[in-house]
Amino acid sequence: MTAIDVCPLDELPPGDVKLVHAGEISVGVYNLGGELYAIEDRCSHDDGPLCEGDFDLEEGYAVCPRHGAHIDIRSGRALTLPAVTPVETFPVTVEDGIVKVDLTA
Repeated sequence: MTAIDVCPLDELPPGDVKLVHAGEISVGVYNLGGELYAIEDRCSHDDGPLCEGDFDLEEGYAVCPRHGAHIDIRSGRALTLPAVTPVETFPVTVEDGIVKVDLTA
């Protein structure tokens, strides 16, 4: 498992997102009401940044800042056009109070 440290859990409160860069990949780690999820920071529509845009905490989707596509944070599934294909998701764990993302999954 290649897990990377994101931040201490108390620095990622519910309703927050942290961007993590590891080599050529960027990942958005979201706290949706106490549940942690990580998705690729890339809109499947045009490969632009995804996690820098708004997200809906209640419904659990990220809004692409370029063209407004909605991507499900839990599954990576494209919910609205212009995106039609999913983005990658990654397992998130908390070890000794540190949020970690497994990029090998």
